[in-house]
Amino acid sequence: MARIAALLALFLLIPGAVFAENADGDAFQLGDDAFIAGARITHAAPGIEDLFAAGETAELAAPIAGSAHMAARRVIVSESVGQNLYAAGMDVLLAAPVEGNATVAGYSIDIRGAIGGKLRASGANLTLAAPVGGTALLTGDRVELSAAITGDVVVTARELVFAEGASIGGTLQIYAEDPDAFSVPATVIEPGRITRHQIEGWEGPPSVSAVLPSWRGVMRGFLFAVFAVAVIAALIAAIAPGPLGDMRQRLVARPFATLGWGFLSLSALIGSGIVIGLTLVGLLVTPALMVLAVVAGFAGYVVGAYCLGAGILALFHARPEGPGLRALAAIVGVVVAALIGLIPFLGWLFVLALALAGLGALIMSLFRPSFYAAEQSAS
Repeated sequence: MARIAALLALFLLIPGAVFAENADGDAFQLGDDAFIAGARITHAAPGIEDLFAAGETAELAAPIAGSAHMAARRVIVSESVGQNLYAAGMDVLLAAPVEGNATVAGYSIDIRGAIGGKLRASGANLTLAAPVGGTALLTGDRVELSAAITGDVVVTARELVFAEGASIGGTLQIYAEDPDAFSVPATVIEPGRITRHQIEGWEGPPSVSAVLPSWRGVMRGFLFAVFAVAVIAALIAAIAPGPLGDMRQRLVARPFATLGWGFLSLSALIGSGIVIGLTLVGLLVTPALMVLAVVAGFAGYVVGAYCLGAGILALFHARPEGPGLRALAAIVGVVVAALIGLIPFLGWLFVLALALAGLGALIMSLFRPSFYAAEQSAS
């Protein structure tokens, strides 16, 4: 248990994780951060800095001083967030203020708590009924505004509604198939501060066009990628349970060593490709080495995800013995890794550390590096 906890702390680069199964969301807390995962979870514990929650229904029912990261079919924010909010779900209800920035994605989004900083929201039905202190980026099929936005606003929508109380202090940019079809009252913003763009055939800056893809397409791509990796990991777990179990034991027993060997191995592949390319003749080999580096990183991610899933099952006293549990461990590990990978910045660090540690375990099992072998013989 202690080794699994230490391994998760190493991967996340933050202290701890929580797995809650009941409706109250009882959380194991390390420091002032809380991590909750379950079916119906509610965070109501005081004194929390940052919250990470994922489940069928996730509710923030106690104020937090830091940031909230929430993913569920239904996300409810009933108490204040001291810094930033990151929320994704089918239905998202923000009923309490957020002091910092808010990034929200879902099908139905209802924002009724004031946003102190910037707002980035994307959904099919988006309702903004609370003031925003900074800029706002809003995308959806139907977007309704009934509150004041202090900064600039960018909107892409099929239907744009301005209700009583709506006002924009900065500029307004509208992206639509027929942007002139939208009527913007002068009480909301002066006509001279409105710019209209037609989405189809528009050749604007990539930084603006990059925010316009369909949320359904993004979600389908994400789910397909997770499914594909989970199937591959499950097949490997079923075909080669012995070697994969050996890699897991090495990773759990020596997490820092596997992380180090993974870093060295990937660095050697990428670095050798660059050095060989300097000879000009070796430019023919460089692409193959780059492809090999990508394959090695993917293999490391699969191994690391399986080890993560096996560790999670071990927390619930279910050892990955038998084809069914091994496949379940692979699927759980990939899904959890993908969800954590959605966390801005920290999620990328987690995925990178997971892939490097998995690659290190693979290298140590296949080639038994001399330093590692010598140390093992001495012990």
